[in-house]
Amino acid sequence: MKSLRARISLWYAMSATITLVVLFVVGYLLLENYIQRDLDLLNKTEFEQIRARLGTDYSALTPQIVDQRIRETTNYASVLFYINIDQPPHDILFYSNNLDGKPIPDVPGQHVYYTSVAGVGELRVGEFIMPPFDVTIGTPTRQMRQSLAAYVEVCVALVVIMLLASGLIGIGTSRMILRPVRLIGETANRIGSDNLAERIAVPPSGNDELFDLVRLLNQMFDRLEASFKQSRQFAEEVSHELKTPLSLVRLHAERLLVEGRLERRHEDAVLVQLDELARINQLVDELLFISRAEVNGVKLNLVQQRPACFLHSIEPDLRALVEHRGRRLCCAHAGDGLVAMEEKWLRQVIFNLLTNALRVSPPNGLIALKSIIAEGSWCVSLEDEGPGLTEEQCERVFDRFVRFNVPNGEDHGSGLGLTICRSIIGLHGGRIQAQPRKDGSGLRVSFELPVLSSATEALRTVVPALMKA
Repeated sequence: MKSLRARISLWYAMSATITLVVLFVVGYLLLENYIQRDLDLLNKTEFEQIRARLGTDYSALTPQIVDQRIRETTNYASVLFYINIDQPPHDILFYSNNLDGKPIPDVPGQHVYYTSVAGVGELRVGEFIMPPFDVTIGTPTRQMRQSLAAYVEVCVALVVIMLLASGLIGIGTSRMILRPVRLIGETANRIGSDNLAERIAVPPSGNDELFDLVRLLNQMFDRLEASFKQSRQFAEEVSHELKTPLSLVRLHAERLLVEGRLERRHEDAVLVQLDELARINQLVDELLFISRAEVNGVKLNLVQQRPACFLHSIEPDLRALVEHRGRRLCCAHAGDGLVAMEEKWLRQVIFNLLTNALRVSPPNGLIALKSIIAEGSWCVSLEDEGPGLTEEQCERVFDRFVRFNVPNGEDHGSGLGLTICRSIIGLHGGRIQAQPRKDGSGLRVSFELPVLSSATEALRTVVPALMKA
């Protein structure tokens, strides 16, 4: 069971039921032993009456007189006792009438035991030595067995009732016990980048395990808040401390070119420096965006828009870029609905995906951009005819600085384009993934965003997103 509450309820019900079963088993054994002792006491009492009736001179009595005296003593208890008296080695002097001439079996070496007599049933037997006679007295155990069976039936019914009752009690108890933990989880789930200062309320009892857990969690949130603040501060400082010197270096390099005093080979070197400075600027911007996105430091201006209109607006630019690189583009869209998006960011996602596809596509290769709205989501996929990636590479392709299938001589970029795409899609509440094409050639990269089916639902979705950003 995955639910802790269910496990606690089950453990409580099982432990309570098992404890009750153990008590009932012990009670059964004690009750059986108690009744058994009573039966043995009855047999002994009956023997004392027989001995008293025979008198002290019983050894001199004839068998007829012994039989007469014992019958006078035992006839009144013929329903309760079964008696036979024998004189070793094999002479039977007396049978009680209820035995019908059948002897009570003897168990060598035992004076108290259970046995069965045909037509009579089970007996609790006591064997008493009264030299030269052996007196064997048996008491039927039918009533004892019936009482024990009734005890078992009652115990089984009580165990079933206990199992049900303990299950209900366990559910209620677990809810009460786990209520503080549930409140801790709800509070911890609310704490995000927009309310890092919120903390879990400390329970009133301040010296138990729950208090220690809350204290440790609050300390952890203190460290997380400090880390988030440091990350944001780092992003702001990098934005100023790196970009300003880079701009000054670029300015001086451009001034050298404008003055025209450099030799040809020096001008080429300065041009290379300018290109590298541009790449560094782009890399800094991309890293800053990713770091800010990871701490929800990027504010989105989400607007309800129809994907068909959005794709129609960017399609001319997509075709111009593809045709310039000598490839072909196929665009298709199906379905209708509203999506909360910021157009500039989604435009960057699609252009990043297209740029990667252009790098690996063969000349005159076909790049397919497909868009569909179905089952409450807007799915956009871009497929190329390049060499494709393995399943393992598809899982890593969105990591920072990861690049695959870079043709020789091509601008391989910074390796952050797909990482940026993942951050942008995540900020929109969607997901992005890459997978090999079904035909085995090329790569398919797709992302999904939730569709707003009505204006009311759109308002409920956009407003929390804006507040979180």
